[in-house]
Amino acid sequence: MSATDTRFMALALSLGRRGQGRTWPNPAVGCVIVREGRIVGRGWTGPGGRPHAEPIALAQAGAAARGATAYVTLEPCSHHGQTPPCADALIEAGIARVVAPVQDSDPRVSGQGFERLRMNGIEVTTGVLADQAAQDHAGFFLRTEQGRPFVTLKLASSFDGRIATATGESKWITGPEARRAVHGLRARHDAVMVGAGTARADDPSLTVRDLGVTHQPVRVVVSRHLDLPLMGQLARGAGEVPVWLCHGPCADAERVRAWEGLGARLLPCGVKGVQLDPMDVLRQLGAAGLTRVFCEGGGALAASLLAEDMVDELVTFTAGLAIGAEGVPSIGALGLGRLAEAPRFALSEVRNLDGDAMLRWTRSG
Repeated sequence: MSATDTRFMALALSLGRRGQGRTWPNPAVGCVIVREGRIVGRGWTGPGGRPHAEPIALAQAGAAARGATAYVTLEPCSHHGQTPPCADALIEAGIARVVAPVQDSDPRVSGQGFERLRMNGIEVTTGVLADQAAQDHAGFFLRTEQGRPFVTLKLASSFDGRIATATGESKWITGPEARRAVHGLRARHDAVMVGAGTARADDPSLTVRDLGVTHQPVRVVVSRHLDLPLMGQLARGAGEVPVWLCHGPCADAERVRAWEGLGARLLPCGVKGVQLDPMDVLRQLGAAGLTRVFCEGGGALAASLLAEDMVDELVTFTAGLAIGAEGVPSIGALGLGRLAEAPRFALSEVRNLDGDAMLRWTRSG
């Protein structure tokens, strides 16, 4: 792996991340075209997944693409969908070499793009920054392979793990910088998800604010009985910013019709015990096209996702205050008898946000 390949692939990955939260159900891909050490074209997947990164970069490069190297963060597609194959576009443009870190897991591509390039005399190099690319595309891969999106669980709490006082007061435990970071994380996910208890107690808008962002993530509420306020912020804005409601088979028919009338999308899900089955909830969201979901609680939903090993990344914001045992815990009951049964995560990032601590954790092992 040369330093040059690493440098240009790192740039392509950074470009691809600009599309995160906006390209679903397609992956957020970046592309950089380099000729004689000079960047002649660059691009990333457009909103809604089209156009793809490669044709954007090729159009910018024009004739300079002939004989150049294309750095693409995922194997170029080789099938005809709503757009022609990117592998064909690279071939027709006269690209001499393609560097891509990982193979596409979509069975319509899965190695066929690389093979088509090689059959047309294009040198193909793989494996450059593969771990970073796999992390960036984890949601797309999970949806393709397991039918579910990547799940980031966010917890904002006091240092004794409480998200509200015993009376329910929770605004604000963390400070402005931490809340701004949360909005940035919302913007990089396809959807923001909360449980029914959080929707009732906080009346959240679940939108991205104060970042100059024009797009909004889908707002998902997991509510078995659809016992949600019909006059809250989510209901009032359902016709403008998408609201999807995951509910059980016994949800009141009148409530279903009422929410549909407000513009919400209803997703019936299976039940496990007394709650909605978290695996089926995620599969329904995956079937609807979502690849990255940002879950903001509450405690019961967080516990159900952790218990089913459905949390891929954990982001915690910890404030320097104590609320006490009578406060509301950030995670509901898990029913653990032994430490060996506890979900474990590995610390990958620590940041100081004006006195609050942000820790990023990844699935251990």
